[in-house]
Amino acid sequence: MADIGNDVFFAAIPELNARLKSKEFSAQELARAFNSRLVQLGGRYNALALPLPQQALRQARDVDQDIKRERLRGPLQGIPYGVKDLLSLAGQPTTWGAKPYAGQVFNYNATVIDKLAGVGAVLAGKLSMVELAGGGGYRYASASLTGPGLNPWDRTRWSGGSSSGPAAAVAAGLVAFAIGSETSGSIVTPASYCGVTALRPTYGLVSRYGAMALSWTLDKLGPFARSAEDCGLILQAIAGGDSKDPGSAGKSFYYTPQYARPLKDLKIGYAPVDFSQWAEPAARPAFDAALGVLRQTGIRLVEAKLPPFPYGAVLSTILAAEQASIFEPLIASGKVEELADAAQIAGLKASLEVPAKDYLKAMRVRRLIQEAFSRLFTEVDVLLAPGRPGPATPIDQPLDRGGPAAGAAPADPGFRSIIPAGNLAGLPALVLPCGFAGNLPLGLQVVGAPFSENLLLAFGKEFQARTDWHKRRPPGV
Repeated sequence: MADIGNDVFFAAIPELNARLKSKEFSAQELARAFNSRLVQLGGRYNALALPLPQQALRQARDVDQDIKRERLRGPLQGIPYGVKDLLSLAGQPTTWGAKPYAGQVFNYNATVIDKLAGVGAVLAGKLSMVELAGGGGYRYASASLTGPGLNPWDRTRWSGGSSSGPAAAVAAGLVAFAIGSETSGSIVTPASYCGVTALRPTYGLVSRYGAMALSWTLDKLGPFARSAEDCGLILQAIAGGDSKDPGSAGKSFYYTPQYARPLKDLKIGYAPVDFSQWAEPAARPAFDAALGVLRQTGIRLVEAKLPPFPYGAVLSTILAAEQASIFEPLIASGKVEELADAAQIAGLKASLEVPAKDYLKAMRVRRLIQEAFSRLFTEVDVLLAPGRPGPATPIDQPLDRGGPAAGAAPADPGFRSIIPAGNLAGLPALVLPCGFAGNLPLGLQVVGAPFSENLLLAFGKEFQARTDWHKRRPPGV
C-alpha cells in the first residue's frame, strides 16, 4: 500500500489527479486515506454529518479500473469530496442539519452529485450545516443538529454558516473539495472564516435539483476548494442546464483561463472605507497588504459606490416569504419547535405573516437592483471587498451583536451590503484567502457580472500566483 503523507490532504486537484494517473497511489488508497481522516477528525470540528466509506470505495474501485484502461474522465477523476447535507443522496439520510428531518431519506440523487459521479469524483461524506441553511434567522452558532461548526484554525471560533461543514472540512484537509450553498452569505462567510477558496456561481448556473430549498429565487450551489483553479475545474463539472430545476439558466461553463484578459486591463471597483474603517483594526494590515499585491499587478483600483437600495430589507422580505411557503408544513405541524435556536423558530413563524404585496414590491425593487448593477458593470469590471470585516467570531458570541468596527460607524457605508446586493442580483463571487488577523484567516471577495466566472477565476489565479495564503494550513492538522 502506498504511503500517503500529510501533504496529500492539502494538495490541489491537478496534483492529486496527476499522482493518480502516474499510479503513485490508487484511487482506493486515496479514498481510504481521506475517509479515515474524515471520520477521525470530522467530529473534532462538528463538520461531519454522514461518512460514506463503502460508497467511496466502490466509486474508487471503478476509477482504478478506468485509469488502468486509460479511460480518463478529467481532473476530478478519483478526487475525494464532500457535500453539504442539504443535497439528497439516494438511500442515505439527508437531515438538512435539523432534528425534525433527522430520519429523512430520498430515493434520488441531487443533480450535482450525479454530475460529479459522471466525471469520476469520489463522494467521501456528507458535511454538517446550520439547520435549514439558516432559514428564519439564527442567533447562535449552535443552531445545528451536529453542534456549532468549529474553526480548524481555532476551535473556540466559528467556522461560519450555513456551510459550516464544507468550509471546515476543506480547511482541515478532510476532503479535497466540497459543495456548499449560499442564499445570502453561506459560501462567502465560512470560506472567509476558514481561509479557503470558494465560489458562489451566478444564479441558475448550477442545478439545485435535489437540494433543500430555502429561497427558490436566491439559492445557489458552489465549491469550496484549495485554489481558484480548483474552483474552475469543479464548476466546469457541476454547471449546466437542468430541466428539473425551474431556476436553471440553461448555460454551461468551460474553464478557460488561457483566454483571460490581463489584469492590467481590468478596472476594479472598491470602497477604501471597507478596508480602512469598516474592517476590524486587527485585520487592516492584512487587507492593506492584499491591496498592495493587487496594485503590483498593474490592475486599476478605482473608487466605486453600490447603487443606493435597501438591500437588507429587500432580501429579508423575499427570503421570508419564500421560506414561509417552503416550510409551512414544518411550522403548521409544530415540529418547528424541535429546532435548536429559539430565534430561528420565532423567525420561521413570523415569516408566515409577510403580506403578498410586500413580497411583490420587493421583487419589483429587486429588478431595479439588477438593472443598476448592469449599469455599474459598464464602468468597472469587478467589485472588490473584504469577505468579512474581520476573523471568525467566538462560537458562544450572539451572531446579532453590533458591527465589528471599533468606535463610531463611518458615514460612508462602502460595500457593507455587497453580500445581500450580490445575491439579489444573482452575481457570482470568488472568495480568496488574503492573510491573517492574529492566527485567524481573512478573505477577499471579488464580485462580477452574471456569468463572468472565468474573469473572477483568472483574477483569483493571478492573485494566488503572487501569494501563498491559500496554501497555509491550520496548526495541528
